[in-house]
Amino acid sequence: MKRTGGGFIATAPPWGFPVEEGPGPLKTVWSRFKRNKIALAALFILLALILLSLLAPVIAPHPRDYQYLSLKEAPPSRAHPLGNDSLGRDNLTRLLYGGRVSLAVGLGATALQLSIGILLGALAGYYGKFVDTLVMRLADTVLSFPSLALALTAAAVFGPSVYNTILIIGLLSWTETCRLVRGQFLSLKEANFVLAARSLGLKEGRIIFRHLLPNALAPLLISATFSMAGAILIEAGLSFLGMGVPRPTPSWGNMLEAARNIRIISSRWWIWLPPGLMIFLAVLSINLIGDGLRDALDPRQRR
Repeated sequence: MKRTGGGFIATAPPWGFPVEEGPGPLKTVWSRFKRNKIALAALFILLALILLSLLAPVIAPHPRDYQYLSLKEAPPSRAHPLGNDSLGRDNLTRLLYGGRVSLAVGLGATALQLSIGILLGALAGYYGKFVDTLVMRLADTVLSFPSLALALTAAAVFGPSVYNTILIIGLLSWTETCRLVRGQFLSLKEANFVLAARSLGLKEGRIIFRHLLPNALAPLLISATFSMAGAILIEAGLSFLGMGVPRPTPSWGNMLEAARNIRIISSRWWIWLPPGLMIFLAVLSINLIGDGLRDALDPRQRR
């Protein structure tokens, strides 16, 4: 440092070489994440599933809903690599289009769940007292009902559709996020940097969203991955029971609905096995990505 008339200015260090800054937080997390080969492979699998689903209108070999009446339940062939369903539609085409719906439902439901959970959890953790009691009793009320039974009831009342499925899953799954954010805020709201922000007269909204929430993003990001996997499974379950995504719109869940027939399970594997494998790959890859993020964001958890 060199003193001037107006104060101090920075100068080159006396040892003759510049100080190198360390890698940024994103580069650090990525370097830790890619050391986990299983999580990295899962990321590539998930990206491949997303890319194939997005490109379905381009790469699908047949029209989505076209029925080849002479090929009902036909086994795999050169023209139809995954065979045909009970209405003669090409299974590969519907599998690609079904990924668009299933992954979109998972992403949309997770976004809704995070929005509700973060807002209510932040209010409960920051303000405490009556607000905390009200939010926690609301969360306890939602948790006191069996989620699948409540989802089926809501789907029966409002009718099966893609948007209703997103709303039902999001409105029934926010409690875990809410409790997570509340716990983070309770542990952080008396920290020195929060007290300093209050003493400077910053508004409460700025303190919550600019100072507290960024410090809770790491566990939230990990929780979001598992929530998306759960949303895909719930959609598959609802659609399998006829209460989720309605036909003829394909999803991996309603493609599995044909497996309710024992004849198809025993002798028509090409109808139910591919969508089941897609659900398995998507959910497993998302869970493995969540494990990798947990290890990358918390060095104490690294193997």
